[in-house]
Amino acid sequence: MGGRRRAAGERRRGAERAPPGAPWWPLVGALLLWGFPGGCRALEVEHRFLSPTATNNFALGPAKVYLASVNRLFQLSGPNLSLEAWEALGPEADSPLCHAPQLPQASCEHPKRPTDNYNKLLQPDPEQGLLVVCGSLFQGFCQLRSLDNISVVAVAFPPGAGEEKEAGAGGSSQAPVTVFPSMLNVAANHANASTVGLVLRRRGGLGTRLLVAATYTGLGSPFFPRNASLEDHRFENTPEIAIRSLEARGGDPGRLFTFDINPSDDNVFKIKQGAKERHKLSFVRAFLHRGSGRGPPSSAEKKKKGKGTATEKGAPSSWPRRRSPAYAYLALNSEANAREKESPSQSLLARICLGDAKEEEEEEEGEKEEGAAAAASLPVGETKKLTESYIQMGLQCSSAGGELFNRLVSVFPAQATLHLGSQGGLPAPPEPQELLFGVFEKSSPSSSSSGGRPGAQPSALCAFRFAQIEEAIRVARNSCFVAPDARLVTVLDSVVQGTGPACERRKIQLQPEQLDCGAAHLQHPLSILQPIKAKPVFTSPGLTSVAVSSVNNYTVVFLGTVNGRLLKINLNSSMDVMSRESITVAYSEPVHPVMQFDPSDSSYLYLMTSHQIARVKVAACNQYTVCTECLAAADAYCGWCTLETRCSLQHECANSDEPYYWISASEGVQQCPSMTIIPSEINIEKENTGMIIQINGNIPSLNGMKMSCDYGNNIETVAKVLTQPLNQYVYCNFLPREKYPAFPSNQDHVIVQTAVRVNGKNIVQANFTIYDCKRTGNIYPKTACISCFSAKWKCHWCTRKYTCVSNATECADSIQMNNSTDCPQIVPASVAPVSTGDSQDIAITLMNAAFIKEMPLECHFETDRVFEARWINSSAVQCNNVQLHTSDKRHLFLVNLQLKEKPGRFIDSPQMMTVEIYNCATGSADCSQCLGREDLGHQCIWSDSSSSCRLNTEALQIPGTCPPPEIRKIEPLSGPLEGGTMVTIRGRNLGRRFSDIVNAVKIGNVKCSPLQERYIVSEEIVCWTGEAVEEFSDVVTVNLSKEGKSRERYSYVLPVVKFMSPSTGPKAGGTKVTITGSNLSVGSELRVLVNGTKECTDLSRTDTTITCTMPSVEFTTTASVCVQFENKSCIGDNNNFNYEKNPSIMDINPKKSQISGGRIITVEGNGFLMAQNVSMVVHTIGKGQTNCKVHSDTVITCPSPAASNLTGSKPASVDFYINGRLYTDDNHFPFDHHEEAVHISKFHLEYYPDPQFFTAKKEKWIKHHPGEPLTLVIHKEPDSLGLESNEYEVKIGLISCEIQIVSDKVIHCSVNESLNTSERQLPVTIQVGKFNQTIAMLHLGGSETAITVSIVICSILLLLSVVALFVFCTKSRRAERYWQKTLLQMEEMESQIREEIRKGFAELQTDMTDLTKELNRSQGIPFLEYKYFVTRTFFPKCSSLYEERYILPSQHLNTQMGSQVQETHPLLLGEWKIPENCRPNMEEGIALFSTLLNNKHFLIVFVHALEQQKDFAVRDRCNLASLLTIALHGKLEYYTSIMKDLLVDLIDASASKNPKLMLRRTESVVEKMLTNWMSICMYSFLRETVGEPFFLLLCAIKQQINKGSIDAITGKARYTLNEEWLLRENIEAKPRNLNVSFQGCGMDSLSVRVMDTDTLSQVKEKILEAFCKNIPYSQWPRVEDVDLEWFATSTDSYILRDLDDTSVMEDGRKKLNTLAHYKIPDGASLAMSLTDNKDTTLSRVKDLDTEKYFHLVLPTDELNDNKKSHRQSHRKKVLPEIYLTRLLSTKGTLQKFLDDLFKAILSIRDEKPPVAIKYFFDFLEEQAEKRGISDPDTLHIWKTNSLPLRFWVNILKNPQFVFDIDKTDHIDACLSVIAQAFIDACSISDLQLGKDSPTNKLLYAKEIPEYRKIVQKYYKQIHDMPPLSEQEMNAHLAEESRKYRNEFNTNVAMTEIYKYAKRYRSQIVNALDSNPTTRRTQLQHKFEQVIALMEDNIYECCSEA
Repeated sequence: MGGRRRAAGERRRGAERAPPGAPWWPLVGALLLWGFPGGCRALEVEHRFLSPTATNNFALGPAKVYLASVNRLFQLSGPNLSLEAWEALGPEADSPLCHAPQLPQASCEHPKRPTDNYNKLLQPDPEQGLLVVCGSLFQGFCQLRSLDNISVVAVAFPPGAGEEKEAGAGGSSQAPVTVFPSMLNVAANHANASTVGLVLRRRGGLGTRLLVAATYTGLGSPFFPRNASLEDHRFENTPEIAIRSLEARGGDPGRLFTFDINPSDDNVFKIKQGAKERHKLSFVRAFLHRGSGRGPPSSAEKKKKGKGTATEKGAPSSWPRRRSPAYAYLALNSEANAREKESPSQSLLARICLGDAKEEEEEEEGEKEEGAAAAASLPVGETKKLTESYIQMGLQCSSAGGELFNRLVSVFPAQATLHLGSQGGLPAPPEPQELLFGVFEKSSPSSSSSGGRPGAQPSALCAFRFAQIEEAIRVARNSCFVAPDARLVTVLDSVVQGTGPACERRKIQLQPEQLDCGAAHLQHPLSILQPIKAKPVFTSPGLTSVAVSSVNNYTVVFLGTVNGRLLKINLNSSMDVMSRESITVAYSEPVHPVMQFDPSDSSYLYLMTSHQIARVKVAACNQYTVCTECLAAADAYCGWCTLETRCSLQHECANSDEPYYWISASEGVQQCPSMTIIPSEINIEKENTGMIIQINGNIPSLNGMKMSCDYGNNIETVAKVLTQPLNQYVYCNFLPREKYPAFPSNQDHVIVQTAVRVNGKNIVQANFTIYDCKRTGNIYPKTACISCFSAKWKCHWCTRKYTCVSNATECADSIQMNNSTDCPQIVPASVAPVSTGDSQDIAITLMNAAFIKEMPLECHFETDRVFEARWINSSAVQCNNVQLHTSDKRHLFLVNLQLKEKPGRFIDSPQMMTVEIYNCATGSADCSQCLGREDLGHQCIWSDSSSSCRLNTEALQIPGTCPPPEIRKIEPLSGPLEGGTMVTIRGRNLGRRFSDIVNAVKIGNVKCSPLQERYIVSEEIVCWTGEAVEEFSDVVTVNLSKEGKSRERYSYVLPVVKFMSPSTGPKAGGTKVTITGSNLSVGSELRVLVNGTKECTDLSRTDTTITCTMPSVEFTTTASVCVQFENKSCIGDNNNFNYEKNPSIMDINPKKSQISGGRIITVEGNGFLMAQNVSMVVHTIGKGQTNCKVHSDTVITCPSPAASNLTGSKPASVDFYINGRLYTDDNHFPFDHHEEAVHISKFHLEYYPDPQFFTAKKEKWIKHHPGEPLTLVIHKEPDSLGLESNEYEVKIGLISCEIQIVSDKVIHCSVNESLNTSERQLPVTIQVGKFNQTIAMLHLGGSETAITVSIVICSILLLLSVVALFVFCTKSRRAERYWQKTLLQMEEMESQIREEIRKGFAELQTDMTDLTKELNRSQGIPFLEYKYFVTRTFFPKCSSLYEERYILPSQHLNTQMGSQVQETHPLLLGEWKIPENCRPNMEEGIALFSTLLNNKHFLIVFVHALEQQKDFAVRDRCNLASLLTIALHGKLEYYTSIMKDLLVDLIDASASKNPKLMLRRTESVVEKMLTNWMSICMYSFLRETVGEPFFLLLCAIKQQINKGSIDAITGKARYTLNEEWLLRENIEAKPRNLNVSFQGCGMDSLSVRVMDTDTLSQVKEKILEAFCKNIPYSQWPRVEDVDLEWFATSTDSYILRDLDDTSVMEDGRKKLNTLAHYKIPDGASLAMSLTDNKDTTLSRVKDLDTEKYFHLVLPTDELNDNKKSHRQSHRKKVLPEIYLTRLLSTKGTLQKFLDDLFKAILSIRDEKPPVAIKYFFDFLEEQAEKRGISDPDTLHIWKTNSLPLRFWVNILKNPQFVFDIDKTDHIDACLSVIAQAFIDACSISDLQLGKDSPTNKLLYAKEIPEYRKIVQKYYKQIHDMPPLSEQEMNAHLAEESRKYRNEFNTNVAMTEIYKYAKRYRSQIVNALDSNPTTRRTQLQHKFEQVIALMEDNIYECCSEA
């Protein structure tokens, strides 16, 4: 139905959403980069596939996924969701009032229009290999497509009506059969009408059926066209439920999709027409399920269950136990009465029996093998009539509080482990139960019937037991037939196929199968009146889908949401939520109601959102790194793999089925493996041989496993298992003493981590401690004894050694101490402060001094001096004559006593005793500060004479007063009358102590209370102002016996609040208000309070205004706003602010924007006048926020932002910020769970490419004469933006062009004003939003001023002509004749120009097609080998070695042609030819010289020394660099380091001058080294990536040049890219096809295309090219080596030559012979052969003397009128410039090849550039950063100079470096133009082009901007990639060296380098001697040794050689 033909048409039409296959496909990769919430996730999206249209359904097949979306069907590979096939299924012309066109007899008079095809049913049938695909088109028509390739219609239906033949039916054609509408109308035919279905099959696929349930869409339904009054053309016979035939393979094709079981009965469920309005069915899902395998309980079972389980009334006393049949369940919703608005939706579950028990028993074994697949398609017995077994019941999901969730959204049948009760008073063990999980939502009639995007409705998850459902069905059937109860069950009388209106008692005993499935003689169908009830397991808004799995005693429920999230909740056996996680799958896209587990791997879940399908891993266990985290997460899927020490899924853990190898979350965290070390604390002095480790938790038996104890740092010891009955114990050899870890410097212990290592994995670990008591005392020397007793370990104090020891036996002869209270210690005492330098005696009291028995002691005060300590008594010592100094105001010295005989051992001082030393001269700048020190005990006195503070050595009386206070600064200068202002007073002499100023500060008569904590003696007072009665202003006084006054005045003022504006704003807050008043800047603290509690934020104020931002409130209200100064009373509370309902945004239009942005988006809603500022944000795509404009209360306009990363036309979410607050819909339902409160954008914007415009004829120049009316016709490419006329703005220069007509394709505009301007050219631009396009230039003719001037000039000339009339009268006749002649010439020239332009245009249109057809080279690319590439690149023109001839090795072409000489380049591998008598010394000298060159210091000095020589020319520098590269080729890592060091020197030199000039030329050794390094590193990339497009470009250039005439002597051609090589003549050339035979190059004869203007040498070249195209050029015969013979007749033949006796003369020159000269016809036969008699009379044609010979054109400078023939004169008159159009023709032909080449050069393959580029670019950026060079242009230039200009341009200009080809001068000229274009593309300077610019720059001027973008993107991509490490680069360089290690003779290179060393010997020696490093290593002497070895041998040996 559509097939590929329609898909192709779709692509041609270019629908809004790009079709699959090309434009939209790369977007899938971009979408994978969408950002998801970070942090740990328990779910992981592994793969996704993006659909270009909205998705409808998906299905899983064997290793495949089938996805159906609007108008599309996709076939995806199972694991990675990659596209395998797709098919377009719409849109098609259709009408809901017409029969399907497949109906042969159908005719329709109603109009059809293009209609989208919504997939309604997608069901795979693996047995028959079919995929059932039903859509909404053609009344719900279905197709049967192949499961292997959905592009193939496997079975044509209707049979014989389609073009496709049935696949798999033997290829026989079927005769047409009668087709009825019921066979075609299968699914619902409306986008919003539901359809569900199932494939029901038996073994072998025989009798396969299709169960379909579809919402009625006919007449009377809301889906039927409202404006149609005709009959429903679906005939009202489409049933709601039907079972149809699906026997497609081998069955009767006439019965396909029919629902008749026998000729007289239909297997359908159809509601009567009159009842359809009362029963609107909306189907949710169809699924298969086996019964619970159990009938109603038997009497014996009832006794076991007890009294509480009595059966319902009328039920039989016992039910026989039996096997259950297979059932099909339908989950659906029904509105009982649509006319009653309050009538809610009702959730229903219907059941149909499919097979009998007998058949199922027969097939049970097969079912077991089928596994998961069997569940999808159960075996089906002889199907009953559908309505016989049909029974339905309600499902009620309601909370304990009565909250009802009445609409079913999604269902999923699953098994779960449940606690169902208790046994004997104890909880019964959990049992597996079959459950039906369903998601329900609250719904009203309007919401249930409306389509469109779902909202976040309140929803819940409920679970129903299938056993309860089955029991209810049996009880209901029994109640209907045995004991009728109208409250339990009723007969559905609204069904056409029903039996009767009511239940009736029958005297029958119902069999079990009749209780389950009914019977034909019993009433049917039935409806159970009492719903099955369940309470919500979980509630959350916006749930849309459910899938359930039972894992490890947990029930795991996956829930999709309306905002594109997937929730995962773990339930225990009591259905309590144990844990919950979530992940965003697709932002703001609702999840489809059906989710499915991967049938081949249940650890993956497939789910679908509105535009994509995703494969989600059900658990991301690897995020947990330790066992406790893994099990505490309570994730049913995750467990701890003990021997692999990782959190994993069970099947990912080896041996997980065996006990203890894998611990599940249900076992609890306490089962995590752990270990205990015995003992855990070890004395370092004790010898330990081993330790015992107790293993705890779940861990498998370790017997027989390879074990060790791992101590870290690669230290392991042997471990073995100790057999114990209960626990596992492991014995480990202890860590060897020599491998003990070092103690930290400040610790007395070290913690060692030990792990038990099993099979190479540390499975469990713990720590033990090694301690050293001796370190305890050393670490705390001032409290050594106390610390010893306080240690965690068992330590002892040795009084004799006065140290801490581990073993008490070490101090057995010492006095024993028991605890820290026995330790001798200093008792701290206070000592009076002493002035610096004064001497004093300090007494120190000791406690427990008996233990030290008057040991000699010394006093320490943390200075270098030690003072003697003298024992006063048994418990006190005195430090004598202690003299301490300080330069600080005061300093506290610590007092310590040291044992004189034991340095470093101190008496304990737990509470440090100190001595205070002070210095009066420091820290006392004024009198108050000085005298105030008296309180500190400092004896200081102030000297007025010296204004300084000094020591009171004379015991003078302290004066009572100081100079009066000096107040220098007060702030603030004003405050409110209430006071409370914190005033800061700064100055001098502001009191000696706080008590002096407590009552000393006043402002006028008002007290200011100082704050003690803020007081700084004498310098600063901070006080709180008191309350003033009235306003006043006065000075601040500080009265300290003497009064000080401030110069500034402090003012008490009354702040006044007048009004506030605005007074209204939204309750969301954010309104910026301004409070106006007076004196508002007073005081130190200010708050604006709203309702006395909330604060207004972002305060700023002046004296008259306060501005702040209003907070948010929960409800609309009127709030009082007041201003509070200094936390006192609030003033101005009569100002009210009205919180109104938030602004509401209803819609935005348009919903599309161009990429450039700027389109005006109109926002509609209300309450906008409250918005002070509005901004719009487009997520993911938009660049930042755009500011909006409020026009009225209901309209806002916002410019759309430009798109930064366009991801197709998929809508991007849009958010608005009103007054800085994110806009949210007030009606949005609040989330129950905080973590789910994710904001969902209500609006969306689609981005499309910018519109494209052009003039009517696509011309770029428009001529216009000023004064004339101007009307422009602008054409527009089709787009999807739907732009209005007011969105276009056309300007000519700065003048607007008034738009008059706008259509989809054309815009008309006119200019009403004059275009008078001084400029002659005006741009014509059209603007749409921010997109601006210049489509043409308007060229203005002569202006009015010019016309006036012309008239004046003409008048003067006329006057002069009258005066001189007589003079000119005699010449008038001659002038007239000359004028006539000129007119004739002009007409002739005009005709020729028209002809040339016409031909050029024709060529431009046809060249691409012709070249594509002709360019069929079949040979491989003739790459040069690496060694030839290197020598040609390294030594092009700057080396003497270049003089050697390059001759490549060749093979024998044939015996006649012979072979050519082998490669003779001296640097290539070969013998180093020197006389034997010289060899020993030279070899030794070269070896020593090589050693020197491999010394970095020598080589750098060597290079710099040579470069400093003036006669060391650029040629020598290049040569030296290349020789060094050859010599060091085997050590590229070393070579690279040398190059980098030299580059750093070069950068340093350039950075100080002009850094942008660096690397521009090759003027130094290092620059040439860089060129060579790039050549080496880029060779592989050149061959693998760039080689092919480069070679194709060369072929294309040569092919295009050969298509036209080429002058053999001048080389100029009709087709070229270079103006200098353009043949500026109209030479008519006709092609000739020649049949040529030539016994060479492996071919016999060919047809060769040549031109009749070709010389014979040109013909030979083309013939050789045709014959030898598969052979490298170096092996071709030369033109002069072959003869060409023409067989005119069977007997006559001629040898054809360029010059012979028949050559003609023109203008004194001989013309070369051509095919036209010989008159050789088309199809002539020629023979070419090798000749031994070489014609030496004619040299190369292009070297001929132009004085004597010519080919097509004569040299123009020598042509003169008297020598010209008529033909030449005629040809010369044509303007040569008209032939420049041929440059464009050639350019257009070659453009694709050039684009491919540039793309290859500037592309990054596999997201990884060549290693050298990334490495070197990072090096440049690092150097720039070190030197503070931040200019991006400089870095760009450095990169360009180092790679594109240094390497690529060289390659582009010299293809012979890469390929074995012939580069002609003409090809070289064309490549120069291409290279120039590449150079311009890499440049950052703008090209200033004009009419006088050279054509080689003009030719590609249009393409250069695009190329520049590619270059900049290329540089950015490389910059953004992760940096390379030195190790990675060195590994790469080492590999390059290894690949080509034997390619070159390094001895020759060394010898050449030595010649330079010899030439500049003295300079090098001086440089080595002046360099400290080389002098220290005596490198100059080693260099002299080289000279000595080589000096006497090299020249004579070389001369002998």
